[in-house]
Amino acid sequence: MVARGERGDWVLAAGLLMVAAQLVWKYELVRRTFFRQDDFMFMARGLEQQLTWEYLMRVDYGHLAPGPFAVQWSMARLGEYDDALAHLVTMCLLAAAGLALLRLLRVLFGSRPAILVPLGFFLLTPMTIPSLSWWSVVLGAMPFQVALPMALASHVHYTRTRRWRHAMAAVGWTVFAMAFYVKSPFILVLAFVLTLGWLARDRMARVWLLYGGVLAAYSVVFFHQLFTSVQLTNDTVRPALPDAGLAAAATWRMFSGSLVPTSLGGPWRWQPIGEDYALAATPEPLIWASLAAGAAVVGFSVRYRRRAWLAWLTLLGYFLLADVVPVLLGRVEALGPDLSGFELRYIASTSVVAAIVLGLAFIPVLGEERPWLRPPPRWRLAWVPLAAVCAAGAVWSVTAFTALPLGRNVKSYVVTATTALTRVPQGSVVLDTPVPDKVANPGFFFQYARTSRILGPLAPGRVSWTEKLSGPVVAPLVFDDLGRLVPVEIEGVIVPGGESCTPVGAEEVVFPLPGALPGGEWTVQVSYLNAAEAALVVRLGVGTAEIRAGRDLGATYATLHGEGAELGLRTTGGTTACVGEIRAGKPAPAEDGTPVPARPVLP
Repeated sequence: MVARGERGDWVLAAGLLMVAAQLVWKYELVRRTFFRQDDFMFMARGLEQQLTWEYLMRVDYGHLAPGPFAVQWSMARLGEYDDALAHLVTMCLLAAAGLALLRLLRVLFGSRPAILVPLGFFLLTPMTIPSLSWWSVVLGAMPFQVALPMALASHVHYTRTRRWRHAMAAVGWTVFAMAFYVKSPFILVLAFVLTLGWLARDRMARVWLLYGGVLAAYSVVFFHQLFTSVQLTNDTVRPALPDAGLAAAATWRMFSGSLVPTSLGGPWRWQPIGEDYALAATPEPLIWASLAAGAAVVGFSVRYRRRAWLAWLTLLGYFLLADVVPVLLGRVEALGPDLSGFELRYIASTSVVAAIVLGLAFIPVLGEERPWLRPPPRWRLAWVPLAAVCAAGAVWSVTAFTALPLGRNVKSYVVTATTALTRVPQGSVVLDTPVPDKVANPGFFFQYARTSRILGPLAPGRVSWTEKLSGPVVAPLVFDDLGRLVPVEIEGVIVPGGESCTPVGAEEVVFPLPGALPGGEWTVQVSYLNAAEAALVVRLGVGTAEIRAGRDLGATYATLHGEGAELGLRTTGGTTACVGEIRAGKPAPAEDGTPVPARPVLP
């Protein structure tokens, strides 16, 4: 017979080994990730601004996150886009989250073998996997997954000892989480429910006042910042409930297609979004199989375990209030029920709550009287095959996600761009264009999706950026989709030059275009051979632009809004010009231009 102390030692050792094994397993995923989408925007903002209250406390589309903003501010200065540092932080947070949950399970249930089941659930579940591939999500969700079990463990200690330092520790961990994640106030709500169902409830008025004060203070700060913070769209947040049908559809998809399947090892299949991310794509038959299996697990626990119903109700309440409601208020109208319903980063934080609930639904709490409604059946170990199937499914799901390109192509773009900026001549003019969607989507991040914001800090001061070509720019360059700098070419219509240049004076000379240009913004490139500098007026329809043309052989550019099938040129100030080939269209990387570098740095 194994003594209680000896059993506790091997359970602790087994838990530590499981946490370590998880780190080895997930490192393969983490090391292949790179920054993506709003990661670039947050670091660009960090470089632009000082570490002020206004910078830290800006609510970004519903997220009050001074902690991540401070980290991004520091990351931008320690090493621009240093993914190795981000990977190190991610792995440390993964280790801390596993150890924090192990501590809570031992405090709550004792060092018994059964606690390894909810611990294993948390370490294996694919619910958290997409969030690990997104640095901004890591900085929010992972500190919360560390702080929640630490705060609850301190709260449990308080209920057993009534030592005020434990209550203050619970508050400290909660405040720490509040600095990183908007769902953190639910930590104290979970502490209340845990006490209501399984812990000593006498002489708790003082601690509830403390917790209530913390929640009230956070609410005042959060809602003030929420309604006053200016977003990238230059307006403030206006939360509104969506149509009831849309809300119901999104809620059902989040529950049936995301929460339940990933709790049982799913989703088994992924729907890639771009090259470096994916949504859950649980096959329809497996959705219904997961719902049936989940209902059986809940039904079994409710039949035998006292207050198991409260545990599952706690999970459902957290899911609805912390996961579903923010999505319904802020994003479902724009994303739709499928995109929002199968996005696992919205439920990543639920993984640690689900692990705790799993323990409460099946394992007696230390000191709990009459934990069972009826003696468990002899076949209670029937959960072992189910656990094995879920574990195998989780490994399958994580492996499938890891098979995606992840951050490889975005990293190649950034590293190649860094090389290009250091190789082109000092002072080269670079056209400031949006980066590819795979890096940062201009439809979401506006000016923060431009090459000057994302790539400019990689080689500050080496090149000159311009949003529009105007005047006699010498050999302008532009980034291609691979991150290389390529000479600019105007793609559109061409008016060929004659055997000699065409004189242009104060009276407008009209050049018919090979094809009509529709209304929009167009760039006109005019080649010239001038005896002296000249001032040119370019007209396209009713749109005009005045530009300078240099002396001798060269080219000048005008960017204007207009339309039509002819282009007019004239000079002002008594100057004259002699023009050759004219191009009108959109600036783009020249197909026959020599890129710098010749090929992407990373394959």
